[in-house]
Amino acid sequence: MTGVPDGARAVRDEDAFDVPAVDAWLRQQTSVPDGLPEVKQFSGGASNLTYLLSYPGHDLILRRPPKGTKAKSAHDMGREYRIQAGLKPVFRYVPEMVAHCKDETIVGSEFYVMERVVGTIPGHHALGVDLTPTQTRQLGFTLIDTLAELHAVDPAAAGLSDLGRGAGYVERQVSGWSERYRKAKTWNVPSYERVMAWLAAHQPADVRTCVIHNDFRLDNVVLAPDDPLRVVGVLDWELATLGDPLMDLGGALAYWVQADDDWAFRRFRLQPSDAPGMLTRDEIVDYYLKRSGLTMENWAFYEVFGLFRLAVIAQQIYYRYHHKQTRNPRFKNFWLPVNLLERRCRRIMRQA
Repeated sequence: MTGVPDGARAVRDEDAFDVPAVDAWLRQQTSVPDGLPEVKQFSGGASNLTYLLSYPGHDLILRRPPKGTKAKSAHDMGREYRIQAGLKPVFRYVPEMVAHCKDETIVGSEFYVMERVVGTIPGHHALGVDLTPTQTRQLGFTLIDTLAELHAVDPAAAGLSDLGRGAGYVERQVSGWSERYRKAKTWNVPSYERVMAWLAAHQPADVRTCVIHNDFRLDNVVLAPDDPLRVVGVLDWELATLGDPLMDLGGALAYWVQADDDWAFRRFRLQPSDAPGMLTRDEIVDYYLKRSGLTMENWAFYEVFGLFRLAVIAQQIYYRYHHKQTRNPRFKNFWLPVNLLERRCRRIMRQA
């Protein structure tokens, strides 16, 4: 056994499934050790459900949608499986896929199983490994190298040429996220109309089209167990598509709270991006442009869009809580960062 990874807990009752049924199906797809697996659930994330299946000496990961959703919509297990299966031969950080199950009678939805990538996944508040500031800085460069390597993948070589809708990605994102915000708005958050109008007026053309992750964060990478400065896995591909790489970078840096940010912004930090020695947002942008060979005239647009997109995600979650569609107390104050992010967007707009 490789040990139970951090974040793996007992399965919540409402998320339990028929383990013998999954085991029987799995044995028809691949070879696994005798006996039923011990099942744990990863507590992080607010979308698809992730489980650890521990057989003697062999750990697997099962991914499925939350109950009450259909896999052929926002939680498309077949799409997520296909993206990773296609990328694996050309992007070394993708987990090895095992099998995709279309039979919804086994767990109540489609699901897929992949090999577990062994290593350390940074948490919300700590990297999970002991690094000096110099080493932490090096890790920052490695993260951006990994993102740039993904953006250099030939979609055709991965069999993913049809993954996106082609040119016009920036325009579709601005209009699409603006529509989502208007539909999710509640009385206690800003209208964001000035931000949305600014984004519409300042949107650049796509710099190019490539495979983008769309949720590239510290807590979605796996660090090697024998070398914490080496990335061995990139996780959570459900939002991946073909799109603009600078939009992917802007979305990633929306989560990048650094050590000299104001206290209010730091309060909502979701990853240890402020660890001593870690790169700043400006350093990341400069290094990414040198690493990728891309040029960019207006970083403020990508920065504001990334923050706006994050605000929409938070507001969509808060909307469900506000209308009593969920009673999870974690979501009670999600309207606060929505307000904070609007002020941050407008400050960047004024300085642009």
